[in-house]
Amino acid sequence: MEFSPEILYLAAILGSVGALAGFSAGLFGIGGGAIMVPALFFTLTFMGFPADVTMHCAVATSAAIIIVNAIRSVKKHHAHGAVDWELLWPKNKLQSYALWVGLGSFAAALWLAPLLSGRDLTLIFVVIASVLSLQLIFGKSDWTIRKTIPGGAARPLVGSSVGALSSLMGVGGGTIMVPLMVVCSVPFHRAVATSSGFGLAIAAPATLGFIISGWGAAGRPAFSLGYVNGVGFAVIACTAFLTIPLGVKLAHRLSQEKLRVVFGYCLLFVALNMLRKSFGA
Repeated sequence: MEFSPEILYLAAILGSVGALAGFSAGLFGIGGGAIMVPALFFTLTFMGFPADVTMHCAVATSAAIIIVNAIRSVKKHHAHGAVDWELLWPKNKLQSYALWVGLGSFAAALWLAPLLSGRDLTLIFVVIASVLSLQLIFGKSDWTIRKTIPGGAARPLVGSSVGALSSLMGVGGGTIMVPLMVVCSVPFHRAVATSSGFGLAIAAPATLGFIISGWGAAGRPAFSLGYVNGVGFAVIACTAFLTIPLGVKLAHRLSQEKLRVVFGYCLLFVALNMLRKSFGA
């Protein structure tokens, strides 16, 4: 297949998206999905791709890019000694949140996402992102519901639910796991750093699921593998790789309260903008 002006135009737009996504991955531990999904959605919609595949391709491509972002981000946060590896990958692997979020992520991408329309996926993203953002903006910084992250038999249920929702939203662990860890008494900087590891556990199985479930789907952009668009992946992943260290550096300079509020406002902005676009407002 030959390159076309359409492909070059897509690559030019997504270069700047990648830089912002990488910065946000390092700063907030969100893998950049909260930036990439709306950007890919708006770009593909503007370029005239059918609504039936636009959101699916945006979510799937975002998941693939998060694999790269998460690996680089978690390495940088680990250098600051901020990652809680006992939560991610303990000796007893059945108690690993990373294991259960990965299984939930794969199941949602393979079986649930194909059953949902593009608008369904958009609404899932908007509702969850809005609720979490409001809690971060207006909730008291010392407000918690537990002293520790849920353990024991609750881990498979909580972990797989987080993985499934994150997969359907096309985001890494941060969008849901950061607020969850914060209300379970985890310091914000540690929550951000640890969520980078969850991003990999969510994104890798989700990407595989979206490739399988989108195989042969009509109306996809050129150079797509399943629902994952190769051009979007290559351009955003390369530019994001360069800006992740800048985000990590700033994250460890900001106070926990400032980081929390900025995270909330960014999340709310992209959610409301996607809602506006989805309903043609």
